Amino acid sequence: MEKERRSGTVEQRVVYESGNEMAAYAASQINYHIMGYFPISPSTEVAQFLDLMKANGQHDIKLIPSDGEHSSAGICYGASTAGGRVFNATSAQGYLYMLEQMPVQSGTRFPMVMNLVCRSISGPLDIHGDHSDLYFALNTGWPILMCRDPQAVYDMNLIAIKLAEDPEVRLPVLVASDGYFTSHQKRRVHTFANREDVLKFVGERPPGGFPHTLDRNNPITVGPYMNEPDYINNCYQQSVAMYNAERVFERIAGEYAELTGREYKMLDLYRMEDAEVAVFLMNSASEIIKDVVDDLRRQGIKAGSIAPNMIRPFPQRQIAEALKNVKAITVGDRGDSYGAYGGNMVNEIKAALFTHGNHTTKVISRIYGLGGKEFYAEDGHHFFQLAIEAAKTGRVEVPFDYYGHTPGDPEKAPKRVLNPLKFEDLKTGLITVTKNEETGKLGVRIPPLRALTKKPKRIAPGHGACPGCGIFSGLELFFKGIEGDIVALFHTGCAMVVTTGYPYSSHKATYIHNLFQNGAATLSGVVEMFWERKRRGELDELGLKDDFTFVMVTGDGGMDIGMGPAIGAALRGHKMIIIEYDNEGYMNTGAQLSYSTPLGHRTSTSNIGKAQQGKTFQHKDTPQIMAATNIPYVFTGSEAYPQDLVKKAAKAQWYATK
Repeated sequence: MEKERRSGTVEQRVVYESGNEMAAYAASQINYHIMGYFPISPSTEVAQFLDLMKANGQHDIKLIPSDGEHSSAGICYGASTAGGRVFNATSAQGYLYMLEQMPVQSGTRFPMVMNLVCRSISGPLDIHGDHSDLYFALNTGWPILMCRDPQAVYDMNLIAIKLAEDPEVRLPVLVASDGYFTSHQKRRVHTFANREDVLKFVGERPPGGFPHTLDRNNPITVGPYMNEPDYINNCYQQSVAMYNAERVFERIAGEYAELTGREYKMLDLYRMEDAEVAVFLMNSASEIIKDVVDDLRRQGIKAGSIAPNMIRPFPQRQIAEALKNVKAITVGDRGDSYGAYGGNMVNEIKAALFTHGNHTTKVISRIYGLGGKEFYAEDGHHFFQLAIEAAKTGRVEVPFDYYGHTPGDPEKAPKRVLNPLKFEDLKTGLITVTKNEETGKLGVRIPPLRALTKKPKRIAPGHGACPGCGIFSGLELFFKGIEGDIVALFHTGCAMVVTTGYPYSSHKATYIHNLFQNGAATLSGVVEMFWERKRRGELDELGLKDDFTFVMVTGDGGMDIGMGPAIGAALRGHKMIIIEYDNEGYMNTGAQLSYSTPLGHRTSTSNIGKAQQGKTFQHKDTPQIMAATNIPYVFTGSEAYPQDLVKKAAKAQWYATK
């Protein structure tokens, strides 16, 4: 770490860190009271870095690992009602899972700071960066700050808490950065050298004088039932606070600029003073486009670029002012508003121009960079060429389109390389299960393991699992005990990711993936549809020789976030098997603790150091929980005991098909 003085009045240090590291570092300097979290890429590292810092005694934040993002949002909301400072970080499906909590947080006016490390939303699953999750945040009532690089991530996190707690705002604030492009790429970042200076800026404690749930002398009711005469008034007050946030942000950003020498206006305008053509982009891509602007300027083209530092409230007035003399602008949206002929930003820019009487600037809409598709300088040149053509001709030939997509080629369509498994190869008769009518117990006879090798593997080799991964040897061993055809559903996790990289699949039988938390509910629907269609005679034409066995494969992560749906499926008694591969940690996202991690174990979110000694609470006993639902069969097994696991698979199939 290097110390240096920049323009400004506060001592600063230079570090070389990523966006996630800077979000965590800013949070540690603020020393929030509570962080409720659940791991999801690419935001997972924020909690990991904070946990490691806590183990080393660098902050006092109470880090609460939840059983899913919905719960993490609830933890944060509850903590914020109690008057302290609250922090969280999430991405994509995690944000959507907690989405219903977001307007509750803003509608009841409890401040906090959320880092949204932007990522594509399903489906299909893509873990890389775009703004499709961010666009779901636009109508939640949270002010939204934008971060184009790790420096902005640090700065905006410090500004965000001060903005959230301002008496004229009192709203939760979202800080948005680009997944992987910003979250994982390292840059030189200037930080406050001393926590004392951070606390002087944000305040050592939240401003007083506001109600909270821990004041026995002033009890309050949080979240009352409210009818139509009052609900609209509550919404109006929230709207006023949101528009106040623009003015308050400008004031706070001005104070921050005096301290640090780094200025954040509502818009980051680059060479827009006399620009005739422009491009609007957000976050990381907005830095790339500046090089294109410089190149075009050297060619004598009056080009400029616009990037917002805040999109809620939307900088409508500033956009209109910046574009008053611009002939044409290309607006790139890294997320689509399907059916609206453009993404959210282009339609808000059009509305801003119309509202302020600008009917001459031509606006071109392009959807780009979805799923983490890179944006290069040549792409920026293409965007500018669209604007240059529109400025020259006075019309926009194609107002809305996607950029970067490729047409399909029927000759390159994936071809089947393996034929479906033969029923007779799967229904071997090698395994028999009989019920003792006197005792009710099942007896299972299996041949020597060598004989079971004649049964084909249900998952093809050549997938992307790490060398030595035990998932597939364990699953294949389990499947040896299953006679006949299966339909498998995999929860999100390693086994799902490494076997289904489009356009390939390692699954030799039908495979389904939905969401991390609701696989049990999804497979329940499949199971009941099978039996209902069979009852109606709609499957007769398929000539099925036997009923399917329906198997859900999950991990301890899936059984944390998906515990509720799994219990529901068990209580309903669907004819299906749930098998949990228990790693005792969330290995797919970086070895974070799970609820099945044993007490005291070290993981990336239960580090060991002078101030912390591993996981602080007991593990979850999933078999006991499932047994409490009174399902007919619960087992534990290990690939280390192969005959035992095969027999238990056969028993599970017997119960799941009766």
